[in-house]
Amino acid sequence: MRVAAIDQGTTSTRCLVVEADGTAWLAASLAHGQRHPAPGWVEHDPRELLRNIRAVLAAAGPVDAIALANQGESCLAWDAVSGEALSPVIVWQDSRTTDALAARSEDDVIRSRAICGLPLDPYFSASKLAWLVENIPAVATARANGRLRLGTTDAYFLDQLTGTFATDLATASRTGLLDLSTGLWSDELCALHGVPRTFLPCIRPSDSGFGQIDGVPVKVSIVDQQAALYGHGCRAPGEAKITFGTGAFLLAVAGPARPDTAGLLPTIAWHRKGEAPVFAVEGGVYDAGAALEWLRRLGLFSQTHELDGFKGPSALSRGLVFVPALSGLAAPYWDRKAAPLFIGMEASTDRRDMVRAALEGIALLTVGLIDAAELGRGSITDISIDGGLSRSRCFAAFLAAASGRAIKVPDLHEMTALGLAALCGAETGAARAAFRRFEPDGSVSAQDHARFREAVKKCRNWRA
Repeated sequence: MRVAAIDQGTTSTRCLVVEADGTAWLAASLAHGQRHPAPGWVEHDPRELLRNIRAVLAAAGPVDAIALANQGESCLAWDAVSGEALSPVIVWQDSRTTDALAARSEDDVIRSRAICGLPLDPYFSASKLAWLVENIPAVATARANGRLRLGTTDAYFLDQLTGTFATDLATASRTGLLDLSTGLWSDELCALHGVPRTFLPCIRPSDSGFGQIDGVPVKVSIVDQQAALYGHGCRAPGEAKITFGTGAFLLAVAGPARPDTAGLLPTIAWHRKGEAPVFAVEGGVYDAGAALEWLRRLGLFSQTHELDGFKGPSALSRGLVFVPALSGLAAPYWDRKAAPLFIGMEASTDRRDMVRAALEGIALLTVGLIDAAELGRGSITDISIDGGLSRSRCFAAFLAAASGRAIKVPDLHEMTALGLAALCGAETGAARAAFRRFEPDGSVSAQDHARFREAVKKCRNWRA
């Protein structure tokens, strides 16, 4: 089977072709624009994303199956008859609904956690969809006329490309509108947020089939992070991966029952036809690659190779600390008002020191996720990582030292695409067989961890 695995991400749309022997090659990658029309707002043009999907798929040539990964929480509204987008894509990073959610009662917070497992945070789709319904006249008109469609980006792409208005259970679990106990949209949560359930897509298993594009079946649709978890070969409870992209996202397999999460989130890892859904524990750092891109724009570095080759003691051990909270702090803090923070600069501090501190800060926030994910799930002794930052040997080595766990870095970094192909039934073991392993060396001390925790407290209290 030859699979075109399309990864529609936050900054680009990529298509990897996975051959029948498990080898893989990149057919095409196209970047897209990102708009910031107001502070805290992040948007994409849905038409541009759709064009890019078509273009990278065309570059793949003849294939036997197509699989699609989506951004997870990014969402929009469109017309059911014309297919016209009625809104921009509101991206998962967007925080425009922060104040509205902060005004919710404690009872609302408790009910959300109980039903869908998620906090009331603008990261998730529910409040974004409610904002579209309340604030865009074209959306209100389509609703009144019975022509409205609301959903995450996968539902829009599938509707436009195959005529199938659907999402999968894993993606639905990222909205804040799913009842985890039934696998159906929750009437209570839809009412709580003001999202009309009638206009949401149907929910299917991740590999149930989602129509055809030019006669080729779309066999799989799922969230990019969950696809990456599957691509790393994580199947048993406690097996975990972290993807370092625009944000950093940890997923650890939990098994067939909803897990206790110790401040992280219960989510659906995947749901295969004829099988019970598999749960995972999830935690994220809003700003990983995004924090480094910010440093790049400030002129602190220009080339990717500058994220490696650091010598001597860590920036942290020398008192220089960076907390990468440009979009606030995600799990387990859920604090959108936290601010990015550099501490410990002096006259001798140079650009390389600041870049190194940023890498260490990203790693240290993820260590907190690892420790929380381990609670109640047995020991997590090693972790697979992928994404841009995984290519820095210094970063991987520091993460191993800071976490006290072995870090595995596959030679092939396209884990989302490999997971998509594997969910289609393709053999992908050869593509992920080779990896580098970094062992903890004890170089990050308890004092270092305490210094970083104190910096996190400061970045959360800076407005006080």
